[in-house]
Order: sequence, then structure tokens, then C-alpha cells
Amino acid sequence: MDTKYDATVIAGVSARRRALVFGIPATLLGGCAGLPAASGPPATAPSLTVGDRWTYNCSDGYLTRVNWTETHEITAIDQTGIAIRVTGRGDTMNFERIELFAAPGQMLVGSVYDNAETRRFDSPISVYRFPLTPGARWNENVANFDELRQKDDVVNRYVQVGGHQTIATPAGTFDAVTMRVFMSLDIDDPFRFPTQCNYEVWYSQQAGASVRETKWAAYLERTSGLDTAQIRTQNTVIELASYSRRDA
Repeated sequence: MDTKYDATVIAGVSARRRALVFGIPATLLGGCAGLPAASGPPATAPSLTVGDRWTYNCSDGYLTRVNWTETHEITAIDQTGIAIRVTGRGDTMNFERIELFAAPGQMLVGSVYDNAETRRFDSPISVYRFPLTPGARWNENVANFDELRQKDDVVNRYVQVGGHQTIATPAGTFDAVTMRVFMSLDIDDPFRFPTQCNYEVWYSQQAGASVRETKWAAYLERTSGLDTAQIRTQNTVIELASYSRRDA
């Protein structure tokens, strides 16, 4: 894949991202504080097997909520990587995609934001960077091709790992390592500034996956002065409903 982004462009994107984050209201950034203190053992990479499966209850929206069920199932593990089929079913959506990971947590093809998107990354983006050590952090700028919008993009993803929390879900109660994720994407849209994402993820070594996620996202329109309008795009809660792992 050809990409027109160089180090200068990526640095400029990061600068714009930092500027825009300060312009997002407290409704988006309200969860910034609250990560538990960085304590407890690291979460090691999961042992994965074809047939491993995780099902999530998902809900998004503000006054009117949209609900769906999302299933992630490992369909192949070979020299190309770990293939995961993601299937979503709900009253207002019906989707399926195949994601590819170079190693656990290292995404080559998949979605980091929108259920409808599939991004092909020039190099793996760290959804998780194992072992997940409390207090660790990383910051990546990864070029990709967004198949949904048919354009090149750069995803800026900053992750901070917090401590352990006990999380109750429909699938049970888990000891989970917390993660705060700030992400910026859709950097070259002529009508709006990059989308800013603020996510919190609870990863369970027992489940070998996230057991709960909350997602907030918004962007600013490219209008002038005080008339700039903020558009909220995500207010999502994802919880593990069931899972099956052969090596668990």
C-alpha cells in the first residue's frame, strides 16, 4: 500500500491531536481520571486456539440506545497470523469481518473504532502490548488504509495501563487490568477535524480478552471561530456475555 505520510506529517497530526483534545468538553474527557493505581502482576499473552470464542453484549447511543450482540471467534492460526471472525447481530445492524493479528494483541487488519470499518495497517498496531504491566504506556502512529472510506489514514493511539479491578459482567466476575486509550483518526477529512476517542478497557487474563469496554468519541467540524460544532459519535458499553477457551 502506498502512503503519502512521512515523519513531518505524522508529527503535525500529533500536534493537532493534542490541540483538539483540549477542545473536547468534559463529557468526552470525564473518564480521564479514575484509573486504579498501577499495582498488581502483569497480564501475560493468552494462549489461543482455533475455536476460541467470545460473545459480547453491546450498546451505543445517548437518548436512544442501539443494542447488538458481537461474537469474536478464532478461525485460523498459521504463518500469516491469527484470524478472528467478528460477527455482529442486532435490530439495526448486521455485519461480519475477518481480523488478522500478527501475534496476540498485534493487529494487522481489523477495526480500532467503527464496527463497519476494516483497516489494513502498514505495521501491527498494539491493541494490547503483552505483558500488560501496570504503569506501562505506549504511543503509536500507524499508517493504514481504511477500506470503509477508501482512503489512507494514520491512527495515533496512546495507551496507559492501570492497576487491577474486579469487574462484574454477564459472563461472570473477573480480575482485570485496566487500560486508558486515547486515539485520533480520520486525519485528512476536508469537512471535519480528526475524530478523538477516549476508551477504557478491562482486560482479563482468565478470559484471554477484554471483559468490559467503554467508548466515547467526537469530532469538531471545520467551521470558523466560536461556531465550531462538536459532533459526538460514540457512547458505547461492551460487556462479555460468554466465552469458550480450549486452553483456559
